[in-house]
Amino acid sequence: MTITTDEHRAHEYADLPRLMSLMTGDEKHGPAATSTLDVLWVLYDRVLRVTPERTADPGRDRFLLSKGHGPMAYYAVLAAKGFLPVEWLPGFGGYDSPLGHHPDRMLVPGSEIGSGSLGHGLPIGVGTALGLRAQGLGDPAVWVLIGDAELDEGSNHEAIAFAGPAALDRLHTVVVDNSSASHARPGGIAARFEAAGWSAATVDGRDHTALYEAFTAPHPGRPHVVVARVEPKNA
Repeated sequence: MTITTDEHRAHEYADLPRLMSLMTGDEKHGPAATSTLDVLWVLYDRVLRVTPERTADPGRDRFLLSKGHGPMAYYAVLAAKGFLPVEWLPGFGGYDSPLGHHPDRMLVPGSEIGSGSLGHGLPIGVGTALGLRAQGLGDPAVWVLIGDAELDEGSNHEAIAFAGPAALDRLHTVVVDNSSASHARPGGIAARFEAAGWSAATVDGRDHTALYEAFTAPHPGRPHVVVARVEPKNA
């Protein structure tokens, strides 16, 4: 029997809970991890142009996990896509494990940045997009995943304010909104980006079709943000 591409994808996605269950121990930040699972899957399965064989290719897309304090879903997706061995997962957080409670780009294959200190990923993404532009590399896309609570950090707002006028149209941000931010924003999260000249979309963060359409929507001359709403953290 021939297995279709869609069936293979469905099988891989269905295996993610098992892969996440292999990671045990304290300080798992489970809600932070599970809130990002569908966003990460759609990006790595259908959007990002990067493979385990292309992690050093200058033409690859860059994915920056700024919401790095709950990396279990990230590690599970990387394992499912062949970036790291599944056998590494049970050692998550262990003294000798490369899979720490925050990703380390020197230890985790496919990881672009060391993250976990909230508020750093989007500024690094802006710098990455600028660096690629300066090198004449106009094709690679830069993707940054942040949590809504990270928008409490002022460094993000400086990055947002700069990226729009700089027309960084290869820069993409996904804000996973699980209602954990301390400060409300008039008009919602997307409005903050739109006011700075970004293209913006707000979708159900569990709906793979809606996520894919929002991720691939055209946005010429402007950076793009997708606000992915998921269930509240404390629900």
